Amino acid sequence: MARLKDKVAVITGAGSGIGRSAAQLMSREGARVVVADHNSPAAEETAALIEAAGGRALPVTVDVTDEGSIADMINAATDEFGALHILCNHVGGTNPRTDLDLLRMDLDEFDRAVTLNVRSTLLGTRHAIPHMIRAGGGSIINTASVAALVGDVLQTSYGAVKAAVVSLTKSIATQYGPQNVRCNAIAPGAVMTPALANNLPTDVIEALKQGNALPYLGTPDDIGHTMVFLASDESRYLTGQLLVVDGGMTMQSSAAPGRRAMLPG
Repeated sequence: MARLKDKVAVITGAGSGIGRSAAQLMSREGARVVVADHNSPAAEETAALIEAAGGRALPVTVDVTDEGSIADMINAATDEFGALHILCNHVGGTNPRTDLDLLRMDLDEFDRAVTLNVRSTLLGTRHAIPHMIRAGGGSIINTASVAALVGDVLQTSYGAVKAAVVSLTKSIATQYGPQNVRCNAIAPGAVMTPALANNLPTDVIEALKQGNALPYLGTPDDIGHTMVFLASDESRYLTGQLLVVDGGMTMQSSAAPGRRAMLPG
């Protein structure tokens, strides 16, 4: 089933992890994909994987902190494929070494986090929407985080900027719904991306797993499949929403893992 046949998708952060998964899965569903990443070799590798599987992909180097680079990315998509229907604003992040608690956090890191997560989402959308309107509509998918929904002892900036992404998503959906442009956000929980696997100790990963209602952590494909759903007409009546894809991490009581261990058998 080609759920995205004849669609053109731009995906930022598509050089690895969740972005690469989304690019490959959308291609399998018939989309022509612009694989955008600041890491040129990684973008080229993702595009090569798509082409080897019979799809069409264009690797693009992008710096999402620079508006000119974002504009060039969107223009490359329409120049190569003639239209734009899907935008995944997936790039984001923070520096855990400097994004600390409120009194110790680096304010320069806060400004950087705003630029990398919020401003990039706003600018990518701003440049994409006129093309989507010309195409008769489109779907914008923003990557938020469960950090937007809960408090934490560290990464103060990250939670704040991802909450801003959720709010921005609702404004975009409200303002451009009449032009048939939908906008939704995804809040991933702990996902076994290469970044997580390579940067967290085994005991921390196990603790994250114990915090889930499901007995495992997610994979990039779990988020990628959700992005495909939001990109497709199967979600045509869904806009302005936050889909929390976290294995039940944020919905259960913090006492649940301990109480589960007390159950007989």
